[in-house]
Amino acid sequence: MIASTARYHLVHETSYRYASPVSLSRQLLHLTPRESRWQRRLRHDILVSPAATGEHLREDCFGNPVRELTFEYPHDSLSVRAESIVEVLPHLPATVQSALERTSAGVPGYLENSPPWESVRDALAYGARPVLFEASRYQFESAYVRVKHQFAAYAAASFTPGRPVLAAVQALMSRIYNEFAFDPEATTVATPVATVLAEKKGVCQDFAHLMLSCLRSQGLAARYVSGYLLTQPPAGQPRLVGADASHAWVSVFCPELEGGRWVDFDPTNNLLPDTQHITLAWGRDFADVSPLRGVILGGDAHQPEVAVTVTPIV
Repeated sequence: MIASTARYHLVHETSYRYASPVSLSRQLLHLTPRESRWQRRLRHDILVSPAATGEHLREDCFGNPVRELTFEYPHDSLSVRAESIVEVLPHLPATVQSALERTSAGVPGYLENSPPWESVRDALAYGARPVLFEASRYQFESAYVRVKHQFAAYAAASFTPGRPVLAAVQALMSRIYNEFAFDPEATTVATPVATVLAEKKGVCQDFAHLMLSCLRSQGLAARYVSGYLLTQPPAGQPRLVGADASHAWVSVFCPELEGGRWVDFDPTNNLLPDTQHITLAWGRDFADVSPLRGVILGGDAHQPEVAVTVTPIV
């Protein structure tokens, strides 16, 4: 069954309490849900306390909306509340949808309509024509993603000769889901992706970086997507405010699919994202799209407190 359009009310709250006053602060916010052909931002507000002395709205080099804030007076706390209403339309490619329907009917060939993965790799190779500029920036190493032999070796079992690219990516996603343990205590944002591969545990951010490392090591273009995923409370219990969290998944470029399309894969949940995933921003890795980051003068020790609530609008 093809998903129907979904609407969500999003609240993303971040707060800092500093051990000593901060005299100067500059913050960069990726907290405005991105608009695309499958996602519309119906309402969006950001409330900041204390008030910023300067504010600038722009798009980053990946087309994500960005808000820059400056605080030029002493303050001992910072609170940022982003509230949005977003509409998400079904956006699985037609070839993927038909493959899903055939699979649900018991006919083999899941995602087999995509081109061989080698042809996609060759279309993205140096010297290939036409030059796919939009995709090429997502082929190389970045702050949290590595292009190394060990990642290509891990991916090789999924990328067998002649295999359709989306079927190969789906197989890699399923292997990560089945072979790696979700463990919030196992890693931090600074944990190298090679450590994640060796120890086989982490969180959604780690699995996205791992999958990106595998895909780029195979010569493919793949980007990091940050956003939200609706979580379901136990049967009979109400949804808890702040119980949700930011999520991360990957998107793979297929130049021969519908004139060139990005297709999303969620290795943490072993599924193809559609209307249940809300996109916030995308880039090469987490460093490009961190919801809130900045520099401060003073403050001493501090840790952010983050609460996310995703509520479906019926």
